[in-house]
Amino acid sequence: MRLGEQLAKDMIAVRIAPDMRMSVVGAPSYFKKRQTPKKPQDLIAHNCINLRLPTRGALYAWEFEKAGRELKVRVDGQLISNGTAQILDAALAGLGLAYVPEGLAQPYVDRGRLQRVLADWCAPFSGYHLYYPSRRQQTPAFALFVDALRYKGQ
Repeated sequence: MRLGEQLAKDMIAVRIAPDMRMSVVGAPSYFKKRQTPKKPQDLIAHNCINLRLPTRGALYAWEFEKAGRELKVRVDGQLISNGTAQILDAALAGLGLAYVPEGLAQPYVDRGRLQRVLADWCAPFSGYHLYYPSRRQQTPAFALFVDALRYKGQ
């Protein structure tokens, strides 16, 4: 399974989830000491919690888009993790800003435990897809599996 924007051309991709959005969030206690960022470039002055990509070992550049303008921002901070759950926990503890999937952060935003910023810069992107080679003959069982996973939402 992969995000839709990470698919190779010689593979079959079946959508299994809706589009996604990322969120930049921080605890209210964090914002008592720092100004709210108004644009992605403002993140340079913030303590951001980085994600280390397990497949490449590199730090993930936060991706933004607004009015057709795309930006990738390499953020700095004192913490680096290879898991979004740990990044979210650190943000909840007021240790910095996190860049996490909207669905993961939203319950905490709704309860006032996290504050979302730069929402207008976080555009939706293609969600998860089942990804498999096109040159393989599908068995009936695999075809049923694919159909069961296929996203049927709006």
